[in-house]
Amino acid sequence: MSKIKITLVKSPIDRPERQKLTVQALGLNKTNSVKEVEATPQILGMIRKVSHLVKVENA
Repeated sequence: MSKIKITLVKSPIDRPERQKLTVQALGLNKTNSVKEVEATPQILGMIRKVSHLVKVENA
């Protein structure tokens, strides 16, 4: 599997609880925090749900 780098660019404050939990499950805590993960179908689905809050790059 390929690796991708996820960066939280917008705060999950004032977002639905499911989106907050998804951001937390991706391992992103604060704005501008970065996490490098495997590009599994589960992770890609989570990214799709919060795509307006994160930036995704190939690692």
